[in-house]
Amino acid sequence: MRPGSGRVRLLLAWIINAVSLLVLPYLFDSIRVDGAFAALIAAAVLGLVNAFIRPLLVLLTLPITIVTLGLFVLVINALLFWFVGSFIKGFTVTGFWPALFGAIVYGAISWLCSALILGDKNK
Repeated sequence: MRPGSGRVRLLLAWIINAVSLLVLPYLFDSIRVDGAFAALIAAAVLGLVNAFIRPLLVLLTLPITIVTLGLFVLVINALLFWFVGSFIKGFTVTGFWPALFGAIVYGAISWLCSALILGDKNK
């Protein structure tokens, strides 16, 4: 595996997402991550859920997303974040509002760290 390969980028993105999850309990009392292993599992499940379930939900809720000028996508993200927190042992989200703010902050931290560490993949 060479450093620029897709596998390395995927592995780094997974680790970045797990670290982003580990930051959230310091910002929100209602989100708990019990350790690095739980964060890695939760990051993997969140990635799979966002890759396979989220597009279907966005498509099914397209009319309400259009009416709300795209804000309903935030609700979908929060519900999926809360959903993953409900069944991953060691990753807990206590309600909708913590899930909403946690998903926003998680996405922002992941995006920022990925942009800084991984940079432009077309270079």
